[in-house]
Amino acid sequence: KEAIAMGWELLTEVYKLPKDRLYITYFGGDEKLGIGPDLEAKQYWLDLGIEPIRVIPFGSKDNFWGPCGPCSEIHFDRIGGRDASHLVNLDDPDVLEIWNLVFIQYNREPDRSLRTLPSKHVDTGMGLERVVSVLQNKRSNYDTDVFAGIFEKIRTLTGARPYGGRVGADDEDGLDMAYRVVADHVRTLTFAISDGGYPSNEGRGYVLRRILRRGARYVRKKFDVPIGNFFSSLVPSVLESMGSAFPEITKKVDHLKEILDEEELSFAKTLDRGEKLFDACVSKAKDEGSKVLNGADVWRLYDTYGFPVDLTRLMAEEIGFTVDENAFLEEQALAKEKSKGEKSSGKGDAVALDIHALAEVEKNTSIPKTDDNLKY
Repeated sequence: KEAIAMGWELLTEVYKLPKDRLYITYFGGDEKLGIGPDLEAKQYWLDLGIEPIRVIPFGSKDNFWGPCGPCSEIHFDRIGGRDASHLVNLDDPDVLEIWNLVFIQYNREPDRSLRTLPSKHVDTGMGLERVVSVLQNKRSNYDTDVFAGIFEKIRTLTGARPYGGRVGADDEDGLDMAYRVVADHVRTLTFAISDGGYPSNEGRGYVLRRILRRGARYVRKKFDVPIGNFFSSLVPSVLESMGSAFPEITKKVDHLKEILDEEELSFAKTLDRGEKLFDACVSKAKDEGSKVLNGADVWRLYDTYGFPVDLTRLMAEEIGFTVDENAFLEEQALAKEKSKGEKSSGKGDAVALDIHALAEVEKNTSIPKTDDNLKY
């Protein structure tokens, strides 16, 4: 109740968004899950004086959030002066979700069943860039001042034409897409590494490594400038736009730049070698009269030479080729089985506590609580 009231107050009284452009969604129930409609949330919205026609039910696909519980969203119509209720949740660029309230009350068990959580709460999510685009009356997040400073720094470093906001076929030289990719990626890397993440070959570390490598290839291919310290050169523009609101990213800037340079320089060498090996794979396919890259060769590019698979797929797509995914997955599975056998010896048993077990531990007064003060 309080989260709904505060969200509505912030958007309509503080940000002064017109109420006749806002639409509310709530969970309309799901027979398969055995959960009825969230009429409680619906009533809270109606109690704020919102017209019933603007409070719309949706099923699990749109209004039941994964980890998990029913959610209620606020959508904004950029155009106004019309009834846009039929456009809500249809991915219309002018009717977009800007606020989400998730009522976290279940844990999805391994068998996909729902089990009530020992502690429940409301998770509030506001789309920062989306709200900024609404407040600045810009149709795209990338046209707001959130990205303007980063785009200008990219232009200065590369000598490229200014960002033009073009998409699809209108972006004939692909530079506007490159601007967006590089700006998005340097922001992600800045926040993630400042928060303790580190590029590596496993898990979320590998996600960061892939992000940097994808961005670096756009820098070299589309902006035609050398890579090695490009992303670290963009960091000051990210700090300028985001640092006052997120001071954490300003604490270890030298450390951040060092990691970015190390990764980017390493990838520059990998890219040089990988592009030559990729060209060899393409030549082999052409000799066989095919436009499908051998899956085993693609796996070897990654496993032996460290060339990212998603990058191989992207490069193949650019020249009208595809990857034999079945053969690739077979090679990957064989490698994993081999690796599993090598790691199995000497491995002890691990104790894993699920969220319900952790709640029981929390209630047990004989178990001392961890002192978290040093984290803050």
